[in-house]
Amino acid sequence: MSGITDLTRLLKELSPQLDPQRYVYACMPDTPENWLQLCQSQPLAVMREQEGLTAVLSLQQASALNVDGSNPLRRITLTVHSSLEAVGLTAAVARALAAQGISANMLAAFYHDHVMVADKDAQAAMRCLAELSTTR
Repeated sequence: MSGITDLTRLLKELSPQLDPQRYVYACMPDTPENWLQLCQSQPLAVMREQEGLTAVLSLQQASALNVDGSNPLRRITLTVHSSLEAVGLTAAVARALAAQGISANMLAAFYHDHVMVADKDAQAAMRCLAELSTTR
């Protein structure tokens, strides 16, 4: 099943869902030991960069790995099945949230896009995305 590419339809069918879990970003050296720790902790996401590994961990996972959890984030899943080839969804979501002063970090996966926002901004972000969806 291929995802939706039409931006108007994507925005209409956003159906954002707020994950009750709180997350943090963690950065660590790219070593076999850290990969093993991350695999065992089953993070939400891991990205390998030139400077090291970035992982998105639940607060519980972060605590177990002695990672600072003082800036918690929430994940909003855009439940519409967006295609990896869709153009403009990330820009539209980021622009709407930025207009409300909400920082957003986008994570794209095969079926859905996910937006990481500060825990304190989660409810405002949900209202913003609902409005973005209904104005289409």
